[in-house]
Amino acid sequence: MIIRKIVSASVIVLGLAACEDTGHTSRLEEKRDVATEVPVTESPEKEEKKPEPEIEETTPTQDKPDFSSYADANEKKKAFFDFLRPAVVIENNRILKERQYLLAMSNKLQSSTPVSEKDTSYARRLGKLYHNEVPSEGVTRSWLDTMLVQVDVIPEALVLSQAANESGWGTSRFAVQGNNYFGQWCYRKGCGLVPSSRTEGASHEVAVFESAYQSVHAYFMNVNRNAAYKELREIRLALHDDENTEEKLSSDQIASQLTAGLSRYSERGEEYVSEIQAMIRHNNKYWSKG
Repeated sequence: MIIRKIVSASVIVLGLAACEDTGHTSRLEEKRDVATEVPVTESPEKEEKKPEPEIEETTPTQDKPDFSSYADANEKKKAFFDFLRPAVVIENNRILKERQYLLAMSNKLQSSTPVSEKDTSYARRLGKLYHNEVPSEGVTRSWLDTMLVQVDVIPEALVLSQAANESGWGTSRFAVQGNNYFGQWCYRKGCGLVPSSRTEGASHEVAVFESAYQSVHAYFMNVNRNAAYKELREIRLALHDDENTEEKLSSDQIASQLTAGLSRYSERGEEYVSEIQAMIRHNNKYWSKG
């Protein structure tokens, strides 16, 4: 384990193809351009002009297994999930810390306690990270409410199931050569790998990351701030009652419910959602309990 400063890649993240829960190689390259079908909130140009604040985290540095070398499907699944799980844990822990800070500021506002300059500075940094800047008058109840919808955990079972689906259990060209496990796209020439079957006239590339952790981080930021996944965040908010703590929101049952908000991650829509739900159920024995 080492300490690294991670800056999430300047990419517009879109879902690409899905793979069946069989461990077969991903069909990512066979899918057509979906850029016009899955609207995003930021243009590539705007992303370039708004670099994200650095995130300092302890990140796993284990070697990437050759997942194509596994003959046993169960061993392959376990190796894949064990490889990516530490990055998912790190991301959810980061989010929990951010959320606790926001809740503390919310309590201060509720009790009419002034928000300190230190708190405001942190809020501005977090606002830039989530593309929701603090208003000119400072931290407000409305801003905090919006942030608390975005800054929330994503269940391990959902993250890992999507990673397996999008990357063909880590065997796709984009996972092997670019550490890209979620089908993230980028739009600057040379920013990634060019799909071999890219539609004529399309300009997107499949983003390349320095590590698997960066791919996981980009996925978390995409799901938590992209307008295309607003429905998922609303479902999560509705589940956030007194009986559903952050720990319970990480369960595989909650993961399955949240998939309903992912119909725009793939051009296959509800078929994709059903496939991810099936993967969550079929791989139940691999999910962390408690």
